[in-house]
Amino acid sequence: MERCVIQNQTLQVSFVVLFLFISNCFVLCRNDDVNEDSRSEQERVSIRAGLVLNLGSVEGKIVRSSVSLALSDFYAVNSHYKTRVSLSVRNSLGEPILALSSAVDLLQTVGVEAIFGGNSLLETKLLAELGEKARVPVISLNSPISLSLKKYSYLIQVTHDSSSEARGITAFIHEFDWNSVALVYEDDDDWRESMQVLVDHFHENGVRVLSKVGFTVSSSEEAVMDQLGKLKGMETTVFVVHVSEVVATRLFPCAVKVGMMSQGFAWILTAKSMNTFNHDVDDLVKESMEGVVGFRSYIPKSKELHNFTSRWRKSLSNEDDVVSEITQLSISGVWAHDVAWALARSAEVTRMPNVSSTLLEAITECRFKGLSGNFQIKDKNYLSDKFEIVNLIGSGERRVGFWNSNGTFSSTRNSSSSTHNKQETIFWPGGTTQSPKGRKVGETKRKTLRVLVTSSNRFPKLVNVTNNPETKEIIADGFCLEVFKAAISPFNYDLEFIRWTGGSNYNNLAYVLSSQKDKYDVAVGDITITSNRSNYVDFTIPFTEMGLGMVAPKQTGMWVFFQPLTPDLWVTSATFFVMTGIIVWLIEKPENTEFQGSWSQQIGVMLWFGFSTLVYAHREKLKHNLSRFVVTVWVFAVLILTTSYTATLTSMMTVQQIRYNSNKDFVGHLSGSLIANATLKSPEIKAMNTKGLNTSADYAKALLNNTVAFIIDELPYLSVLLGENPGRFLMVKPQVTTNGFGFMFQKGDELVHKVSKEISELRTKGMLNEMARRWFENRFPYTIDDLSDPIDLYRFRGLFMITGGSSAFALAVVIIIWLRERWEDLMSFINIFISRRLVHLRILLARPIHPNPLYDIIGENAVQMAQHNMIIGAD
Repeated sequence: MERCVIQNQTLQVSFVVLFLFISNCFVLCRNDDVNEDSRSEQERVSIRAGLVLNLGSVEGKIVRSSVSLALSDFYAVNSHYKTRVSLSVRNSLGEPILALSSAVDLLQTVGVEAIFGGNSLLETKLLAELGEKARVPVISLNSPISLSLKKYSYLIQVTHDSSSEARGITAFIHEFDWNSVALVYEDDDDWRESMQVLVDHFHENGVRVLSKVGFTVSSSEEAVMDQLGKLKGMETTVFVVHVSEVVATRLFPCAVKVGMMSQGFAWILTAKSMNTFNHDVDDLVKESMEGVVGFRSYIPKSKELHNFTSRWRKSLSNEDDVVSEITQLSISGVWAHDVAWALARSAEVTRMPNVSSTLLEAITECRFKGLSGNFQIKDKNYLSDKFEIVNLIGSGERRVGFWNSNGTFSSTRNSSSSTHNKQETIFWPGGTTQSPKGRKVGETKRKTLRVLVTSSNRFPKLVNVTNNPETKEIIADGFCLEVFKAAISPFNYDLEFIRWTGGSNYNNLAYVLSSQKDKYDVAVGDITITSNRSNYVDFTIPFTEMGLGMVAPKQTGMWVFFQPLTPDLWVTSATFFVMTGIIVWLIEKPENTEFQGSWSQQIGVMLWFGFSTLVYAHREKLKHNLSRFVVTVWVFAVLILTTSYTATLTSMMTVQQIRYNSNKDFVGHLSGSLIANATLKSPEIKAMNTKGLNTSADYAKALLNNTVAFIIDELPYLSVLLGENPGRFLMVKPQVTTNGFGFMFQKGDELVHKVSKEISELRTKGMLNEMARRWFENRFPYTIDDLSDPIDLYRFRGLFMITGGSSAFALAVVIIIWLRERWEDLMSFINIFISRRLVHLRILLARPIHPNPLYDIIGENAVQMAQHNMIIGAD
């Protein structure tokens, strides 16, 4: 057994020694590898480059990740290179001064030999100035081409060719026979500077710029809407847009609201706008941009681009804060990849033996095929001069053609074709493939507006349609027509009136207007704005008062002054008047001589004092504070009662209440009116008996002969009735249940906004009221907006609870004071009363069951003597 243990121990020691030997050999081998790597690392030369970016922006994050991954890919392919470009990143926060400070820090502390940065014009100038002093190349991505940057010899710009773009947009405009545009730009140095090439090219090639409108990132929605409205008022239909994504996401939803993203308009986005446009914008913004055409720098599709994009997306998965914002590689990201490769190639060239080129010279001489195409620097610029023409549709986009560097268009099927007119079909705003006509400068032809007029003539003061017996021309007048002519007059239209013969169902009118665009442009008349009709047409703002009214004959009554209060409130008020007088009398009578006298005088004072508080005319002086407290509270209650009574009585005297029995009384309305019929079926009215009437004369006749209890209709109709019968009827205006009258236009018609604006100005200047006064003679004779109900006791229960509580408190105090002053006498009286009762009880108990007369006499004498003795003892 001991021998076995010894053998096991020897075996264990052998294994330990073997393990230590193998481990030692592995470590020695490993150290040899490390030493070889260290020697290899020491042989490599590090070229430091600085990245100065706005890392808070999506573009900044894309460029940073793209450069890092591009360098990793480059050295994975060229692992034998002796140079390595290492990146030092600084965040400029989008501030040019911070970018300059970061660049200075990179030069002084890191010793960078090249700087990526300069997204804006000012930032590029500052970094280029620093690069000149330090003799370090500055590479700027997507900064605008400017003559002011030509003097910097160490600046390299990577962006699109503005001249080629300007030629392409100009050719595109001429392609559709447009000769005038409006420029919508971002009011910022970068955007103004980069737009100048486009403006100059327009002037040189016969494209007239009718207007320039600038917006800033801080422009409010109201400001954008106002400026767009002015552009629309100029009848401009073609817009060239040169703004950033932030401004674009506010611009186009506003254009939809103004009606400028409908049929007949064209919007063209420049390459600077499209190149930086993020595809992950809100769906509502995408929908608002439907039909927009944009020029974008062309990046050819390739296997290399696809592979790099896939690996780039995977590299973002380690950065959670970036993945949520970025889903697609931008054009700046593709250019950043090629620039990083060019820098890495150039860094290797400058370290080769017998090569004296500087890093700047090596970059400018670098040639290779990158992801963006053939990379070559010319005149210190890498300019992308081929553009794809993109049509935004729904939430996506569709390429419709190319603009080539040789100055020709080509189709998507054959991008190398040099033939004109090869674009695919373009879907313009409004979903149409018919290209907008555009505005021809100098065109003065007046357009005829085909006006469909309601022609029932039931209320001629609203709408009256007649035929000229000589010319057979339709003549339309009335309040509605006068308002329409005044609102449309500033826009230089001839009016052709067409009679509507479809009856009083204006739902059909809306449908006919929308479905027969080739026959009618607008419908005018006594047309109420409803949601159902708005499905087919666009309404202007209302030009009449909104709501329904109820008209009834004036009534007179000798007992109207009782109506403001309900009977239970009258009785309760009278009770409290009397109660207040009694309580004050109880408090004041012992000390105040004015509350003393005979019983008839005291009762008169009691009643007089209580009711005199109604008019605050009591002449009796109160000497007790308790009575003053009671009167003060009661006077407050009387004040509220009288004020409420006066207000209600005034209302009832001014506007008589319209009361009717829903089971017996008839209610009049305009025959065929859908609005009136719907109201009469509402829970508030529930009219069982209705009578359709046709004219204002029928209204007046039915009211005066009591055929109907009242008339319910829209306010414009009732205003005619009241104007024709002054002083005979009264009207109550209930809550607004209609939207008033409006003019109907085709869906998307630009005149809707214009005419609405003119109606608003007519109302502001008082001209609308003058027209109404002229046609209706009198304004609406109502002073309140609802029916007045009598005041009931329930509404004033709190007031009477306060008054009753104060009176009860005063009465309790009076009783307590009276008891305290007479407490001893009261107790003596109670003792005497109780003693008498006890004595009497004892005598009754002492009587025999069959008493005799003699015993009764003796017993009564004994009781009298006992009572006499008790009285003497008490004295």
